[in-house]
Amino acid sequence: MADTPKNDALPESEATQNTGEMQNLLVKLRRKEGNWVEWGHACQTLQKGGFNPQKIFEETGFEPIQQNQIIVAAQVYNSIISVGVSENTRSHFEQRGSDSLYELRILTQTERAAAAEFLVERQLDSEAAKEVAKAMKDFSRLGKIPEGFSPHPGDCLAYQYWKWARQKSDLQERSRLIAQGLRFANSNSARQQIEKLLLDFTVTPKKPAPTLPVYRLESESEMPRIMPVAGKMPLTVTDFKAVPLVAEEGPFRMIKFSGVGAWVPVPGWQVILKAEDPVVIESTSDRLPQDISAKPEEILIVVDRSDREWDTNSYFLAASEENLEIIWFEETPTSPILGKVILILRPKKIFDEEYTKDTWQIDE
Repeated sequence: MADTPKNDALPESEATQNTGEMQNLLVKLRRKEGNWVEWGHACQTLQKGGFNPQKIFEETGFEPIQQNQIIVAAQVYNSIISVGVSENTRSHFEQRGSDSLYELRILTQTERAAAAEFLVERQLDSEAAKEVAKAMKDFSRLGKIPEGFSPHPGDCLAYQYWKWARQKSDLQERSRLIAQGLRFANSNSARQQIEKLLLDFTVTPKKPAPTLPVYRLESESEMPRIMPVAGKMPLTVTDFKAVPLVAEEGPFRMIKFSGVGAWVPVPGWQVILKAEDPVVIESTSDRLPQDISAKPEEILIVVDRSDREWDTNSYFLAASEENLEIIWFEETPTSPILGKVILILRPKKIFDEEYTKDTWQIDE
């Protein structure tokens, strides 16, 4: 039986009702009653109700990664229904295709609906859905719509193949990409643009993305310790006691306190000192646009909010719907830039953290 979360603030009758609802959802998932959209809603309700993903897995057999997929996919499904899609598309995704809808999460609601229609029309799988979503996202970031192409999912995908084909000098590979572009092109003008490559063999080299500004802490002197300031003498006992309790957390020794706010120590390198309005964002390395480590690790991303002027040699913080995203814009972006990424900080590798706390061992 699941450990049902308690809520002392609720009347006994309401708490009992909530407990019964949670148990019914667990049974529904265990028996796989309904469709995957209902399973996604059930998992989300259980998690919001206090059940952690591991507990849900033990009770129902839905692995945590599967829970996350169907929760997100169900949200995408709801969004395309609210925008409006054909009955054929609605019926298709109501029964299957959660993995494909999950890939569309990076798009706007209108783009998701268009992409969903395209996937069903062309009978494309989740791998193709991922490619379509990325193509549409990249297309939406262009400063202006490329000649001959349109924001239609097919044209966005065709534009990607058109770009890739122009970068290839190998005729066989170039021909394969052209064929793929013609396969997906929706408009006649897009097809005409791609067909021009059959006679124009000019190679347009791919513009390399800049290297992410990644550093790793290496020495103890680069890891300062932050302490709160009580004020300037004379001070009262009350003033002194009002200083919040400081507790360092994680590999970057972040400090939090009861209230809104946190501090984190960052070495005073020149790039940090020059920043006018630096803001730190916590993240993990696997969420970056480039791989910087063999396995995910905690990182800090430092963004200068005062530097919002685009250039092709930098990464920027921009909004993707309601979420923040680190992006390299190959061309002048249409979406507003929120700041420039000036530093990505990796933690110092510490093999035995307790060892470094013993002075005699360090001095030795």
